[in-house]
Amino acid sequence: MAKTLMEIKHLLEANVGKKVTIQANGGRKKMIERSGLLEGIYPAVFTVKLDQGENSVERLSYSYTDVLTETVKLTMPEELADEA
Repeated sequence: MAKTLMEIKHLLEANVGKKVTIQANGGRKKMIERSGLLEGIYPAVFTVKLDQGENSVERLSYSYTDVLTETVKLTMPEELADEA
């Protein structure tokens, strides 16, 4: 994965509109996994539009720092195909 905030931002910009799976720290040793479309890239955050029906909220936003510190882990289907 990218090592700087700018690398993370550029990587996400190149994948806007693609499906992503997010693993986020839910506290108390709990990981929350959700999937949706990478929707928007902004100066400090990016947004993910979640799959309908599965989640009570429609969109989530995360900062690039969350990805850098691995508080949030993103997986894109292409990466899964490469690992298999």
